[in-house]
Amino acid sequence: MRNSHYFTIAEHNICIRFADGQENTIELLPSFNEFKAEKPQGQMLFTLTIDDTLLPRKEKTLVRKFDTGNGDTLVYKLVDGGYQYIIRDIHNRDCCLLICNNRFTECQCALNGDWTMRSFGLNDALMLIYAFAGAFHHTILIHASCIKYGSWGFPFTAKSGTGKSTHTSLWLKYIEGSELLNDDNPIIRIINDQAFIYGSPWSGKTPCYRNMKVRLAAITNISRALENSIERLDPVRAFASLLPACSSMMWDAEIHNNLCEDLTHLIEQLPIYTLHCLPNEEAARLCHKTIVT
Repeated sequence: MRNSHYFTIAEHNICIRFADGQENTIELLPSFNEFKAEKPQGQMLFTLTIDDTLLPRKEKTLVRKFDTGNGDTLVYKLVDGGYQYIIRDIHNRDCCLLICNNRFTECQCALNGDWTMRSFGLNDALMLIYAFAGAFHHTILIHASCIKYGSWGFPFTAKSGTGKSTHTSLWLKYIEGSELLNDDNPIIRIINDQAFIYGSPWSGKTPCYRNMKVRLAAITNISRALENSIERLDPVRAFASLLPACSSMMWDAEIHNNLCEDLTHLIEQLPIYTLHCLPNEEAARLCHKTIVT
């Protein structure tokens, strides 16, 4: 018998199972508490089984190694079409071995190290699985800091270190009625041709794990500048602005094509902006005046 736990994240059901007789427990995932659910009747987006006896597959091909900002992840393609990942932390320690089928519906992982390493590895594995399984269901995990204003969501994207969290903090300080929905990885879903944005269990260094859904109003990219200005992007520049902010596997044609189709739909439905700005009150007020309609 396996220890099963269920969660609903952006209205997708997931199942996490722990093999018996091992030290891993659901306590490794404190940010998931707000997303707990009873065993649902509907379809699972994916099931992940955590079993430290899992061994790496021998027949595989290295696809690439990429830096997540918190450590390196090695990606291997398996002969059956699935994927194998080695997730490492910032100290280059192996924290998680992850093996998934080609649509990321059935996954297994083995954790390694102390509690901090195991928690990091499991969180990263779940975020990775969610992003890639979601690609088959018009679901996008986007690297953004998102403001909830009224019944609408306003995510802000930027290159790492540019200041998206700084900008949302200015909204919280100066724009009355603003709330933080998520500070690092909110989730966008297209449902019946309408775009929604949700909180998630992944929020970077800011503990903001809100199980909440709002309509998506606009997406704004933050760019540092010597003076404040804002422009609405044409479709080509909008696509180029959004693509780097989305979690995807460019080397997997089906997943990448699904993402591109969803981004095209968003660009057709929503305004996409670039805010050239200083980290000041004026920038927040200019942005608010422009994108909240």
